[in-house]
Amino acid sequence: MDPLDLARWQFGIITVYHFLFVPITIGLSALVAVCETLWVRRGHEHWLRLTKFFGKLFLVNFALGVATGIVQEFQFGMNWSAYSRFVGDIFGAPLAIEGLLAFFLESTFLGLWIFGWDRLPRAVHAGCIWVVHVGTLLSAYFILAANSWMQHPVGYSYNPRTGRAELNDFAAVLFNKVQLVTFPHTVLAAYLTGAAFMLGVALWLTVRRTTPAEDLPMYRTAIRLSSVVLLVAGLGVAVSGDVSGKVMTEVQPMKMAAAEALYHSEQPASFSILTIGSLDGSQEKWSVKLPGVLSFLATGTWDGRVEGIDELRAQYQQTYGADPGAAYYSAGGYTPVIPVTYWSFRLMIGLGLVAAALAALVLWRTRRGGVPVSRGWAWVGIALPLLPLGANSFGWLFTEMGRQPWSVFGLMTTASAVSPGVGAGEVLTSLVTLTLLYGVLAIVEIGLTLKIVRAGADPAPVAPTDEGDPRDRPLAYAY
Repeated sequence: MDPLDLARWQFGIITVYHFLFVPITIGLSALVAVCETLWVRRGHEHWLRLTKFFGKLFLVNFALGVATGIVQEFQFGMNWSAYSRFVGDIFGAPLAIEGLLAFFLESTFLGLWIFGWDRLPRAVHAGCIWVVHVGTLLSAYFILAANSWMQHPVGYSYNPRTGRAELNDFAAVLFNKVQLVTFPHTVLAAYLTGAAFMLGVALWLTVRRTTPAEDLPMYRTAIRLSSVVLLVAGLGVAVSGDVSGKVMTEVQPMKMAAAEALYHSEQPASFSILTIGSLDGSQEKWSVKLPGVLSFLATGTWDGRVEGIDELRAQYQQTYGADPGAAYYSAGGYTPVIPVTYWSFRLMIGLGLVAAALAALVLWRTRRGGVPVSRGWAWVGIALPLLPLGANSFGWLFTEMGRQPWSVFGLMTTASAVSPGVGAGEVLTSLVTLTLLYGVLAIVEIGLTLKIVRAGADPAPVAPTDEGDPRDRPLAYAY
């Protein structure tokens, strides 16, 4: 067993697992803030009940996201010490700001929101959850700034004496062209995910026969709100994804070529709907294509030139030297694993489109006071939260696998980033331990989520009456 392979597996498992909670947290924090704001503005009781109900689900995902995110940072020192030394001067500033400013903002105001019910004025209490949401956005921005530097290094100088990249322009890192398209794309995908989560839960509770009839209008309101947010966010994801594809073609042309299994340069270039290639991903056998579409996605024109894998590999060999000697890099050292990039790219897009289509269908079904009643809608409710989660995971697989063999594009290969003093046995031990631990956390997460969803929103509070002497009422524990 190769320590590098094991370290990559561990990084992939931890990263994908952690990112299951991040988009739900960002999206739900915004939706919970909207619900509470509508309650403050309009005073309707159902908005308060929706706020508290989906607030519980938000807190469960926030807690799991924090726990898994801590391990995400620790593993840089465990398995990737050479990488940490190389990028430490660059990553130190954005990650420190994320921890000291953004996460501090989130945790402080989340505590005020949790314990401030009936203690803070309504408007102030609603403002707390908005600050929490702003904190999640700031966290996302600084973390994505670090990741975008890995995709397109800027604002640095290389110190040959220390063998490290050193920061000389923090603004360039924060406003990296990759960052400026990645951040809106990721946040809009998070809004889509949070809306799909709310929509799925509300739809399932609407169809469930044990749901009180008086609660159906409340859940229908949640369905309508989340459906609109999902569709608007989905449109934003499509537009930002198109811009992101053009920037990606500019800074990482191999990733675009790998996404399309385009082995030879084309002008105009066709978009592959389905390609069947050799098992090692080294050549195309048969494909179905749309002429000119890839040129538009990559360059913004229908007849633009898109460079192919073979030509780009030759360029990289001339620029960076001989191929890195790693057999698992598919056709060659500078070529990513083509089947992974090809299918993850399509699954990312396809699952997002299916989620948006289902939201449009639900919105149509609930027009003019309509309420879904057939049991088939329950399966739609179950599928809706899972589709964007899958799309997010495949999107990050494409982003990170498509950059291979680089950990920092053009500067450091993944093979040279691994900890030199960590053996296969040590990495395997941590891999198995963390995977089993995350499996337990998954059971806890699913169990808590299902328990909260099955219970539904808390009943509407009963207004006190003036009948009788208040001193005759029994004592009750309040919290």
